[in-house]
Amino acid sequence: MSKFLIAILLVAAVALLPTAATAAPTSNPLAIPIVGSGPGGTFAGTFTLNNFSVQNGQLVANGTVVGTVTNTATGVVTSILQTVSAAVGTVTGSCPILHLDIGPINLNLLGLQITTNQIVLDITAQSGPGNLLGNLLCSVANLLNSPGPLANLLNQIVGILQGL
Repeated sequence: MSKFLIAILLVAAVALLPTAATAAPTSNPLAIPIVGSGPGGTFAGTFTLNNFSVQNGQLVANGTVVGTVTNTATGVVTSILQTVSAAVGTVTGSCPILHLDIGPINLNLLGLQITTNQIVLDITAQSGPGNLLGNLLCSVANLLNSPGPLANLLNQIVGILQGL
């Protein structure tokens, strides 16, 4: 299968994700219908998500593409069954928790004048020994930095969805 066709299939799968959620239920909730066209041909089929894994430090979705490619010039139909691994994308997180910047406030409440200058609130979690809350918040904020635990979590979700 050419790299161009794989690219078309992945773009079509991503473009159809929102509509697949509203489509009629299929026997496998992780089967996503995909269609696409390119120079000289069209594709119609499904992508079935099997699991997630980490390859070279990057989160990837693994699945199977099944469908047919139709040559628009000749009408020849070719069946496709291909295992596909596609990068989900890079994810980042950081330990700063909140940055809040409120401009000056001037209030007049029935003759009571309240005035503040600019208010800036920065909350940063500090991790380290004995910093229970800081460790927890930094772990949550950095959850997406290491795709290993994320892949495990996503695989648990896939398992639940396959059981439906």
